[in-house]
Amino acid sequence: MTGKQLPMAASSPAPAPKRRLPEWFRTSLPSGAQQAVFNSTKAAVKDNMLHTVCEEARCPNIHECWASGDATFMIAGQECTRGCRFCAVGTIKRPPPLDPEEPSHLAQAVASMNLRHAVITVVNRDDLPDSGADHYKQCIDAVAQTSPEVTLELLCSDLAGDLDALAHLLEQSPLSVFAHNVECVPRLDATVRDARASFAQSISILREAKKLRPDIITKSSLMVGVGETDEEIDEALGLLREAGVDLVTIGQYLAPSKKHLAVDRFPEPERYDEWAQTAMDLGFAGVASGPLVRSSYKAGLLVRKTRDPNNAETMLGAYVRVAQAKTPAPTPLKTDEP
Repeated sequence: MTGKQLPMAASSPAPAPKRRLPEWFRTSLPSGAQQAVFNSTKAAVKDNMLHTVCEEARCPNIHECWASGDATFMIAGQECTRGCRFCAVGTIKRPPPLDPEEPSHLAQAVASMNLRHAVITVVNRDDLPDSGADHYKQCIDAVAQTSPEVTLELLCSDLAGDLDALAHLLEQSPLSVFAHNVECVPRLDATVRDARASFAQSISILREAKKLRPDIITKSSLMVGVGETDEEIDEALGLLREAGVDLVTIGQYLAPSKKHLAVDRFPEPERYDEWAQTAMDLGFAGVASGPLVRSSYKAGLLVRKTRDPNNAETMLGAYVRVAQAKTPAPTPLKTDEP
């Protein structure tokens, strides 16, 4: 990593036309006991001065996930140094300094919420020499020390392609899952993502993570509806599997506002089943594929079902499918090295 700052993306995406969502996007609000759990989760986030990707990214599943006591925490600030055209998170060139109290606040929040699995996601911090890797490591370690019974998942940035920063982050890490999203098929990098991001750079991070820590489950995610073809989704799945990725999620892109990238299409729910089968045929250990699926949706359940083929828990939610591999353990990356 050179630390050289590249210019922010200058072009603006075409305004997203107002379109009626298909009927399968209807969700229900929690009530009764579930509403109480939702309120408790929201209060814990606010009291500990935390940010969640559930709120910042305007996730359509926030009520369902929070009502079940699950939440995805966003650390290192609430604004990103990149300006991807699909993302609802704000963009800033020079973010405020990292909060040294954030690891303890995060640990306290997780401990107070009675979670089984916590997802920690991050904004890009291209302003920092290590892209924030050491801070992420401190947050993960703090949660693990306070709540050792909770399995941990990091939804990480690409760390600007810095493999040394990645090695530091993963050294003796208590993580169960290392996730990084490629977001879209390779052809659409320039259309969908910031100029500093690419499918190739994302794949290199995922591949190296598996090489460094074959015991940690690796995971990635693809959005549908940003201009790709069905065949390109199949090809992208193949590239992810070749990089040793264990889990993959596939879900519908929804434009956060009229200023964001327009939605290109709404595939029928049955098409997601076909992609799930393709992923399993390629050898993924597990896949969540459906219109409302997001990279962190029911993440803990997906991990538990991946580790235990006899897990009887069900994946709730309309049009959500989860396929289970015959061999649930993470698949180490094959290399030509002796």
